[in-house]
Amino acid sequence: MNIQQEDNTKKGVFYIEQDGSRIAQMTYTYAGPNKIIIDHTEVDESLKGQGVGYKLVDAAVSFMRENDLKVIPLCPFAASVFKKKTEYSDRLF
Repeated sequence: MNIQQEDNTKKGVFYIEQDGSRIAQMTYTYAGPNKIIIDHTEVDESLKGQGVGYKLVDAAVSFMRENDLKVIPLCPFAASVFKKKTEYSDRLF
């Protein structure tokens, strides 16, 4: 499962594409030079139960660590992941 990323320095998305369609994605917006807001996560029904949402959050955490960014997870799913996974707490704003 290949997670891709698009980022234009104002907004971005982590996503999984299959046959030219995005079947999972997590979007974010920059809120200053060192902070992003995760605002939406969506996973196609065909991927439910495979931990795809967690993998998207994990990709975002890796990106944030590489770029010294913090996060405000406004998306309810992402917020729940950050509460459950204490190893991500270093990225919370």
